[in-house]
Amino acid sequence: MNIAEWSMRNHVTTWVLTAVMLVVGAKSFNSLSRLEDPEFTIKEAQVITQYPGASAQEVEEEVTNVIEKAVQQLGQLDYVESRSSRGISIVKTVIKSNYDKTTLPQVWDELRRKVNDAQAHLPPGTLPSVVNDDFGDVYGIYLAITGEGFNYDEVYEYAKFLQRELLPVQDVKKITLYGNLPEAVFVEMQRERMAEFGVSPTEITNALRLKNIPTTAGYLTLGDDHIAVNPTGEFRKVEEFGDLLIKANTDQENHLVLLKDVAKISRGYQDPPSAILKYNGTPAIGIGISTVSGGNVVTMGQAIENKMRALAPLTPIGLDINVISLQSKAVTLAIDGFKQNLLASIAIVVLVLLLSMGLRSGIIIGAILAVTILGTFIFMKMGSMTLERISLGALVIALGMLVDNAIVITDGMRMRMQQGIDALTAAKDIVGQTAIPLLGATVVAVAGFAAIGTSDDSTGEYCRSLFIVILISLMLSWLTAVTVTPLMCKHLLKQGKPTDGEQKDPYGGKFFIFYRNILRSAIEHRWITIATVVSLFA
Repeated sequence: MNIAEWSMRNHVTTWVLTAVMLVVGAKSFNSLSRLEDPEFTIKEAQVITQYPGASAQEVEEEVTNVIEKAVQQLGQLDYVESRSSRGISIVKTVIKSNYDKTTLPQVWDELRRKVNDAQAHLPPGTLPSVVNDDFGDVYGIYLAITGEGFNYDEVYEYAKFLQRELLPVQDVKKITLYGNLPEAVFVEMQRERMAEFGVSPTEITNALRLKNIPTTAGYLTLGDDHIAVNPTGEFRKVEEFGDLLIKANTDQENHLVLLKDVAKISRGYQDPPSAILKYNGTPAIGIGISTVSGGNVVTMGQAIENKMRALAPLTPIGLDINVISLQSKAVTLAIDGFKQNLLASIAIVVLVLLLSMGLRSGIIIGAILAVTILGTFIFMKMGSMTLERISLGALVIALGMLVDNAIVITDGMRMRMQQGIDALTAAKDIVGQTAIPLLGATVVAVAGFAAIGTSDDSTGEYCRSLFIVILISLMLSWLTAVTVTPLMCKHLLKQGKPTDGEQKDPYGGKFFIFYRNILRSAIEHRWITIATVVSLFA
């Protein structure tokens, strides 16, 4: 008993399994995570080391070379690039492409250990090196907050409020603020006044460095209680900077000068800014929201929109939240486009087969195509795969191949049933003859994409879902072709009347005779055929 015979004899079980596949497949499709692009790991890290006051050459010789030698001890290293500027060293570390998101965290831990071991060989005055490997976040949602009549601080405070409120939203991984201009107090030294009072820049710098530094002043013991003593005198207003006493180098002992007498003090924003953002020419604070690994950017986008509507009454009048990028809408459009392509493909298949094989055959193969696609979603859900442009593209590519197996079985059974052979016998004969060849052809089709799926470099990581989806869908198309298709043929195709005399050959038409002659000639002259194929490949 082959698989088709078992399917037809246990038709109730087959129908139930088919119905379950349709229902569960539809639910799996709706619950699959959605992203615009596949998750992709950036295999680069930066080692940033500050060496205040050092020239670019000193940074290179005393810091960059030391860090480079430490990094080069990594066995996973591909290459290193470095940039030495005045006061700062940046060493870019690039890891070999065969490391993915499961192995990279261990590589970064080893990199940090190598860099930490090198700290003892850095010159005095060098700040601890910082390893930055967080390059993999993609902001699915990017907003710009603008406010007419509001300064940067006020807009930034509201941005921090939004950051705090949106972080607990479903599927949100991280929220980053961009474009803020930090406030700064500028002390512009007046050389003439400093010379007049005998004040050096070093004295001003040392005096400022000692202010507003938290320090312990001990405790007072009152019975069983220990009360901390908090020293006062810290600056709380810009004007208080001017009252800072500076030691003057004069003949008078302990001669002190007020800072405002030798310097101009003002309050403003960091200049030049490290980053600036403008929306339609208006200064803005950016909010970038990334999705957790394996999360659903569409679900996150809807949850963010719901939360923003709930926070609308708390938004000050005049502050506007503008959308720069909303990936959830792009993903929704892509999913809707795939639905349209799927329906159009089924319609085209049914129409073409209607013209070539008849209405009943077209309905059978169209239904099998729908069952195969929905069944693919079940396995994608089980494998925690996401719907993105590569996996959707794989399904679109596979649509043309998913009907091949079903066409062979349907056409074979149709021909035999027209000759009066019963459906069970026709299914046993056709599936028995073609099941293994169809399986081999399906495996060959899948193998055509194996180079992508088995590649251990960045291309394989990005495009692996292409191979996996085609593997699942094509193998499932073979399974449905040898199980569900014969059962549908039994119920939808008409059985002809058996004839006692000579039966008409269904393949006796002019086209079939012409094709048979070509095929026979190619087989008889097989070496010429093989040489022709090889030359065409060459």
